Amino acid sequence: MDYNYERTASDFLELASEQRLAILLKLQDGTTKVSNVAKDLDATVPEVYRNFERLVKADLISKNSDGSYGITTIGKVFCSQISLLEFVSKNKKYFKGHDFEQLPSKYLQRLGALKGGQHVKGFVKVQEKWKDMYKNAEKYIYNILFEVPYTSDITELLVKKISSGVTLRSIFAESAIIPRERKQALDKFKELIQQGKIERKMKEDVKTIVILNEKEAGVMFPASGEVDMSEGFFSDDKSFHEWCLDYFNTSWDSAGPFRETKFKE
Repeated sequence: MDYNYERTASDFLELASEQRLAILLKLQDGTTKVSNVAKDLDATVPEVYRNFERLVKADLISKNSDGSYGITTIGKVFCSQISLLEFVSKNKKYFKGHDFEQLPSKYLQRLGALKGGQHVKGFVKVQEKWKDMYKNAEKYIYNILFEVPYTSDITELLVKKISSGVTLRSIFAESAIIPRERKQALDKFKELIQQGKIERKMKEDVKTIVILNEKEAGVMFPASGEVDMSEGFFSDDKSFHEWCLDYFNTSWDSAGPFRETKFKE
């Protein structure tokens, strides 16, 4: 493939400036003038004007007849990827030990949607976030599971929520870690399963863990190819939630039927 690295490097160079980056992101909100941006950035008009002109030359923004500037289609595309870089850069320490194994490329390209996520570290803290999402659910709870917590408080909470009309959909890894308490929990869930209020499927291998209700979501990426439920990202941000919901639905559509015999204690 004939690839023009020089041209791409030149485009990246235009973004290698905190001020030009700020200008580009501000123009996503609508057209504006140099003087307005200079005031917002607490910078001189000549300095900001030079950076506006560089962005115009790079076709990332354009100048209108009234002297205002607007973002171009090319600029919008670049901005869509800035959020991805922002998310990864902000969480470099996390991603030194975590990866995107099994993550389809279309979700890797959309990782910027997760930039509003709060990094939560510690197994207990993560479980508290899960429990909060169960408590806050009013319409549904969706999850992709490897380790399945069946403590009495979680079981009672889920039974209460599902009995009140909340739908539960779970995708289990065939190699899921199942505690002994599951047998007691299953007795409480049995009627709800028969009523179709609990839906279950299975996947041969699960690496990325997702949990969400209709308002909040959380995602945990694998560490060195293994599931890691000790830290992850959580948010009620709309874009974050949409990413997690889309990922769950894709996984649900490709998952196979649930088979109890696949589990091993």
